[in-house]
Amino acid sequence: MSANRFLAAAVQMTSTSDAEANWQSVRRLIGRAAGAGAAFVATPENTNYLGPHEEKVRLAEPLDGPTCLRFSELAQKHRIHLLLGSFNERSPESDRCYNSSVLFSPEGERIAVYRKIHLFDIDLSDDVRFKESDTVKPGAELVVADTPLGKFGLSICYDLRFAEQYGRLAAGGAEILTIPAAFTLRTGKDHWHPLMRARAIETQCWVIAPAQSGSHDDGGLRESFGHSVIVDPWGHIVAMAPDGPGLALAEIDLDRVAEVRRAMPVSDHRRL
Repeated sequence: MSANRFLAAAVQMTSTSDAEANWQSVRRLIGRAAGAGAAFVATPENTNYLGPHEEKVRLAEPLDGPTCLRFSELAQKHRIHLLLGSFNERSPESDRCYNSSVLFSPEGERIAVYRKIHLFDIDLSDDVRFKESDTVKPGAELVVADTPLGKFGLSICYDLRFAEQYGRLAAGGAEILTIPAAFTLRTGKDHWHPLMRARAIETQCWVIAPAQSGSHDDGGLRESFGHSVIVDPWGHIVAMAPDGPGLALAEIDLDRVAEVRRAMPVSDHRRL
């Protein structure tokens, strides 16, 4: 592929409280993506663990712990840029962890860390009620990672609903937005695709959104919507994973970002 093009993969999986089973599943899917020629692979939110939330805090690890070490070694093995969509990173608070996304280089180096800023505190109904802030400490910094593939603006799941965050990522140079998620079935069936397309259209960026799919043993909170997608800068969904564990694969063409922004220079027209 040309210098401005590469194959990307969004991994879709069904994580549970069985961390080893999660690892074996994601390891196989990343291997499939790399075997198909993907230079960039991203996994969903809560890749390594999606179970009881108090246990998530107890099991939280530092950035140099075993989970990040495994992903670092996998990136190096396959010679890919690899985004660990999120894991439970230990925080300074004993009763809360960070929900952190970590980007690794093909050499296995940790090149960016983003800690989820917007936390999922909602009360939609008896079966969709959750307060992520009880067990997760919010991050405070936006992250744009400059790599040989392009500039990646990092975010996680519920961040998707806050357009101003993505506007700032684009203003910071982002060409590709990563949005690993575990969207609920209830909200996902109505909001997932419109929001993904809106973020791509507004920022004129590519969007890569790996997602959790199916039921998890996290206390019966929810079933995840799945539908991992890759969206182009015009808002077209160019790839979507089938139901269940799998991949969404698409060629990312950064010339398309420049083309769309040149034809409709929204950032130059902004007056607020």
